[in-house]
Amino acid sequence: MIRVEQLDKSFEGRPVLRGVSLDIPEGRTTAIIGRSGSGKSVLMKHLIGLLRPDRGRVLVDGVDINAISYGELRRVRRNFGVLFQGGALFDSMDSFENVAFPLRTFTTMSETQIRDEVLQCLALVELPDAGPKMPADLSGGMRKRVALARAIALKPRYVIYDEPTSGLDPETSNTIDVLIKDLTRRLNVTSIVVTHDMHSVLDIADRAAFVYEGRMHWVGTIDDLHASTDPVLTAFVKANEYQIGNPAAREARSKEQLP
Repeated sequence: MIRVEQLDKSFEGRPVLRGVSLDIPEGRTTAIIGRSGSGKSVLMKHLIGLLRPDRGRVLVDGVDINAISYGELRRVRRNFGVLFQGGALFDSMDSFENVAFPLRTFTTMSETQIRDEVLQCLALVELPDAGPKMPADLSGGMRKRVALARAIALKPRYVIYDEPTSGLDPETSNTIDVLIKDLTRRLNVTSIVVTHDMHSVLDIADRAAFVYEGRMHWVGTIDDLHASTDPVLTAFVKANEYQIGNPAAREARSKEQLP
């Protein structure tokens, strides 16, 4: 279980997180939602110790990750897989070597074991033949799936998805959503999805946590989300439903998100 307690974070005197608290239960998919600039990505970086809070704690399985040595933090991080927004594949490596990278870096597996593990991970993301392909030869959706294969290579307990459908067309976005649901179930992992895509949230998440102006404004189940009359949350959801249902708005939004 991950527990965030009263997290504060400022940059150059500007508060970004203000007393954020959140429990992320095991074996479920929790979506962290909010507008651009609300603080949700900064919160995500605190979950794996990429940022240190000005105040408050992040507990991973009862361990305060900001009160341990760097070596101990590296061991905690092995419990996490991260799918970064742009995929963050190494351009100089083919897909096989990208997925093999964490196995070569953090394990003592033999080459045969690495090969078997990489092929299994690529099969799980439905790209069994992508190993020899370079990132430049892959579509945006395929790059994200290879990056997802890399994220699960070390068999993490937690997988963090940073805007997993950003810049993708609706059909490819649905493919990514299906994969997230399937992998959460098949691998018995805890998934944390950082997004403003309400279509994905309603499709894949068990719970949602709404960050607004640096504060944890609302937390609840998806059923609670449907029933909520909170005016700020409702306005956010309706604005995103408009983006989903309006082709011109969706296309403009997609172009904004492309790297």
